[in-house]
Amino acid sequence: MKAFLILEDKTVFTGTSIGAETEVISEIVFNTSMTGYLEILTDPSYAGQAVVMTYPLIGNYGITPDMESQKPWPAGYIVRELSRMPSNFRCQGKIQDFLKEHRIPGIAGIDTRALTKKLREKGTMNGMITTDEHFDLEEIIPRISAYTTGDVVSKATCSTKYVLPGKGKKVALMDFGAKDHIAKSLQQRGCEVTVHPAGTSAEEILGERPDGIMLSNGPGDPKECAKIIKEIKKLYQSQVPIFAICLGHQLMALAAGADTYKMKYGHRGGNHPVKDLTTGRVYITSQNHGYVVDERNLDPTVARPAFVNVNDGTNEGLEYVGKQIFTVQFHPEACPGPMDSSFLFDRFIAMMGGNQ
Repeated sequence: MKAFLILEDKTVFTGTSIGAETEVISEIVFNTSMTGYLEILTDPSYAGQAVVMTYPLIGNYGITPDMESQKPWPAGYIVRELSRMPSNFRCQGKIQDFLKEHRIPGIAGIDTRALTKKLREKGTMNGMITTDEHFDLEEIIPRISAYTTGDVVSKATCSTKYVLPGKGKKVALMDFGAKDHIAKSLQQRGCEVTVHPAGTSAEEILGERPDGIMLSNGPGDPKECAKIIKEIKKLYQSQVPIFAICLGHQLMALAAGADTYKMKYGHRGGNHPVKDLTTGRVYITSQNHGYVVDERNLDPTVARPAFVNVNDGTNEGLEYVGKQIFTVQFHPEACPGPMDSSFLFDRFIAMMGGNQ
């Protein structure tokens, strides 16, 4: 069956439907990773977005246990070529069936290089995936242009609090759309992890007397999270050690009086070089974000830049002055380097006093 990707600049790509035969409007973003398509599909940070995979062949090892959550989150999936016969000793199914099961439309057979170049030149834009061959472009474009991701954190967070066992430090993990490997990275270091829904009050979290607080990744514009930012301000005033990743990094910055802005096309991939401003060492990192902390109005008495993106100079991390708080824009729980920046979890454990 034919499928169409229609961009808000009226560009139309024609391909083949590979997922659910449904229509969706979303933000169109691209990911440059060469592997890890299943981790990308199950990353809650993609809620409200359709993902273009720049690597030409996707699905060659099928669906495996390497999932970051219990279901896929992108609104749509766009590839050059989809493997019809996956081969892997852990293979449990095909991507096309996985997409259909979760009602996610996909499109294959389009020129993803041309699409990615357009998104790089013009910036991230909205689009529609549809199987309707009789679409009316003039009717569709206003609807596409009007789309916003809105409050997607409330959709991506857990519904109730739960505890992951451990005999070490007690960590409160605020779930804004957390990837599973964040909690696993803490558990591997002996931590007992209590996962809290995004709307949990600071009073409830602090009332449980955690040894440390983790602010997770998540989807959408951080400025949409006004209520969450108010609670993070209270956590900032406490003396509890805090480590934040991706959206959590942005929310802490906003809570401390800094600002964020939307990037032209964001950072999404597994090979982004990030420089540690203390040591000068460069790490290869996994990233997935379309917003960034604005260093231009960062109060040096509140926080100082700790990491910088080598490619474009944007902020990749902050250390807060007089606080046991550090935050990063990239994903140290992912394994692109393969484990270049996982030491940051060890730093967090040390801030909490180690595992003794």
